[in-house]
Amino acid sequence: MGTASGQSASTQERPVEKITTVGIPTAEGTAEGRRLLETHGKLLWRRWGPYVSERSWGTVREDYSPNGAAWDFLSHDAARSKAYRWGEDGMAAICDRYQLLVFGLALWNGKDPILKERVFGLTPSEGNHGEDVKDYYFYLDSTPTHSYMKYLYKYPQARYPFEWLLDENRRRGGQGFEFELLDTGIFEENRYFDVFVEYGKASAEDMCVRIEAINRGPDSAPLHILPQLWFRNIWGWSDRRGATPVISDGPTAEGTISLLADDAKAERLKNLPFDYELGKRYLYAQADGKALFTDNETNAQRLFGIPSAYRYFKDAFHSAVVNGEQDAVNPNRSGTKACLHYEYLVPAGGSVVLRLRLTPEMLNSPLEDVDKIINQRRAEADEFYAVIHPPKATEDEKRVQRQAFAGLLWSKQIYLFDVNEWFDGDNPKYPPPGSRQLIRNKHWRHLNSMRVLSMPDKWEYPWFAAWDLAFHTVPFALIDPEFAKEQLFLMLFEQFQHPSGQIPAYEWEFSDLNPPVHAWAVWRVYNMDKTRAGKGDREFLEKCFHKLLINFAWWVNKVDSAGNNVFEGGFLGLDNITVIDRSEKLPGGAVLEQSDATGWMGMFCLNLMRIALELAKENKAYESLALKFFEHYIYIGAAMKNMGGRKYSLWDEDDGFFYDVLRFPDGSFNKFRVRSLVGIVPLYAAETLKLDDIETFQEFKTNFLWFVKNRKQLTDSCCHYIERKRQYELTIVDEGQMRRMLIRLLGSEEFLSNYGVRSLSKYHGEHPFVFGNSEVHYDPAESNNKIKGGNSNWRGPIWFPTTFLIIESLRTLGAGYGDDFKLAIPGDPRGEQNLLEIAGEIANRMISIFTRGADGRRPVYGGTAKFQEDPYWKDLILFYEFYHGDNGAGLGASHQTGWSALVAALIEDWRR
Repeated sequence: MGTASGQSASTQERPVEKITTVGIPTAEGTAEGRRLLETHGKLLWRRWGPYVSERSWGTVREDYSPNGAAWDFLSHDAARSKAYRWGEDGMAAICDRYQLLVFGLALWNGKDPILKERVFGLTPSEGNHGEDVKDYYFYLDSTPTHSYMKYLYKYPQARYPFEWLLDENRRRGGQGFEFELLDTGIFEENRYFDVFVEYGKASAEDMCVRIEAINRGPDSAPLHILPQLWFRNIWGWSDRRGATPVISDGPTAEGTISLLADDAKAERLKNLPFDYELGKRYLYAQADGKALFTDNETNAQRLFGIPSAYRYFKDAFHSAVVNGEQDAVNPNRSGTKACLHYEYLVPAGGSVVLRLRLTPEMLNSPLEDVDKIINQRRAEADEFYAVIHPPKATEDEKRVQRQAFAGLLWSKQIYLFDVNEWFDGDNPKYPPPGSRQLIRNKHWRHLNSMRVLSMPDKWEYPWFAAWDLAFHTVPFALIDPEFAKEQLFLMLFEQFQHPSGQIPAYEWEFSDLNPPVHAWAVWRVYNMDKTRAGKGDREFLEKCFHKLLINFAWWVNKVDSAGNNVFEGGFLGLDNITVIDRSEKLPGGAVLEQSDATGWMGMFCLNLMRIALELAKENKAYESLALKFFEHYIYIGAAMKNMGGRKYSLWDEDDGFFYDVLRFPDGSFNKFRVRSLVGIVPLYAAETLKLDDIETFQEFKTNFLWFVKNRKQLTDSCCHYIERKRQYELTIVDEGQMRRMLIRLLGSEEFLSNYGVRSLSKYHGEHPFVFGNSEVHYDPAESNNKIKGGNSNWRGPIWFPTTFLIIESLRTLGAGYGDDFKLAIPGDPRGEQNLLEIAGEIANRMISIFTRGADGRRPVYGGTAKFQEDPYWKDLILFYEFYHGDNGAGLGASHQTGWSALVAALIEDWRR
């Protein structure tokens, strides 16, 4: 969150200029709305939040191997024993803004071989379809300032079947479905605990905690609850080890025990803001627990078979509680990691409640009003979301929307990564292997983050991804527009955006190419904020525009090798959607000219044109830039259908669709006749220009009309005048071509499913496309083809971001054409509908993935009876990475609330 939190930063993290607060008028009368306004002032309501990853093991940041095999270098088994370098992980965990101090939950059922202190899942080589989390946990609620949060973990009472999950998924060899924890039968007879964790802030830095564990089973069962408090290890990564912070027994208060965490004597290391100080923190809890102490240090003997310089290690509580090794913990009752150990026998159908309070103040009766404060914050959350929910939404849709917001908010994470330091190594006595310089990210030494960022999924994807993040900001703008704007600008900030202008993709390779959706997101969020606040944040828009100009220039210079406005953008986030791996250099000088890359660039041009026109309202100098991007759009649109007299174009007149073309140096070519999202992306480039609206922009209007008149050979194909309406429709396709594309899009045997738009036409189920040894066929669920990684699933499933952009384009075109352009959706008894109505129908289908249908079932859970029928499961919504192309069942990452939270925006747009 940068300096919006009120903290100044060191030279290690230069501050982002302040983004002007314009407020949230519809919610500012609520308590949470007022906190949102206060958070940019003296009351730092965001200083504490759920900024802790669900998984830090297996990440690029923690990979110090010579070959870049991050998943193998630091495993789940090793994670409990090795101190992390770049950030902690934990269950239901919270931390301060710079993650000096972390609070999280650990559990033990008396049978597992280790404590449950982090969520378990399989790596890409272990899972049936790539990496896959196996536990069941749910982000149930959160306010934007995290004044109230609620989390649920379902903890089995039997021994956790680690080996079975691993062996069975490996045995399946990438075929069929994942073997899930529910499939083991471990939840039969409801023999599990529902462990709820609630947080309520008494003030900006005073956190009340309520943990309730409910035994859903038929018999009493043992449960150990171990709230943990620890300092991130920032002292062990150089040859100059300074003083460490200390956790020790704290002061007693009536009916409590406490821990005192104090960093006052700890040396301020160079990777912390120089003026940031945590100060003392008291963790008060019920008196029936036992405090245990150790250090957040690596157990070198267990991991590497070598002696350690330290006596107490990160994994001490596993040894002490599970194995009974009491000498594993520090008898001197101090360290950098501590826990409070509670042991219960929970009766069948009963529960135990544990109350705690993490506060900077010494309190006489710290637990007395914990329930009162949490209940108050919960009521204020209800008040806030009652205003946010659109009036026409059903109660079930409101439930879906609120849990989508919760997942989005819980998925914030502090992203700590100094690439330069990662390359050079922390300690000059132990430099990393030279091969590290050649594996990945060698051109990104400038990237240095200590920011709180929105993650795609804090277990499967605990790192920012540029195009994911752009989509996250749209639902974020409904509840916290300032955070949404800040996230967008951070990707354009010098410590992220490359000096060349490229926006970093993700840590596995920052140089990979994500679709250029940032300008769209900036324009979308600006208008959402303007609608709610009654005034646009021009400073935000202008700052982003300047940096987007640099990004646009990078795209033009980097991926238009022939200079003909046809782009070779690489895989563009769509993994295995096409015939070949588009991120790899092709042999023999061949070039893949991409319909989607070119379509994205046409959309990019129109987004920048619109932004420039908005800025021109106050500064006429921007009119010439608006004209520049209009003309560049024309060149791109024309090139897609007329490529300088060549024998081919990306548009295929016979099929009425766009395809990729593989061009060889001798002029020969192969057209990849695969009907996929690749050929639909050109529809994203859609805008309406009304002559009345541009009347005040005389320079733009004059030159625009001159260009249309004098460059008709270019403009006729992608700038269409509707005389009756005195407007131009800017679309890469004319009405006839658009109709042909939309007929395919809306066909149930092609793209349109009952739950959204498939990524590959169902036509290819019986008619696969074959090129050499490669074959592309329709697969509505997990794909067997792994062109790019274990999770390559763009050959049939429904994806929220791409379908959301289709809906956006149809809304734009529908507003422009009105009832002059209608189509019928096959099988729809309403007959012909205009494009706005069709957009609404697709939106409704996407929303219906999560809502309970007439049969009482939620499509997202497919045939999983537990989620469909059990009263303790059926209203718990998970937001998946993608969805089955035929039945809407959720697939892939199960907490990808980032872009699947777009359902919250659809509910807002179509129920307001």
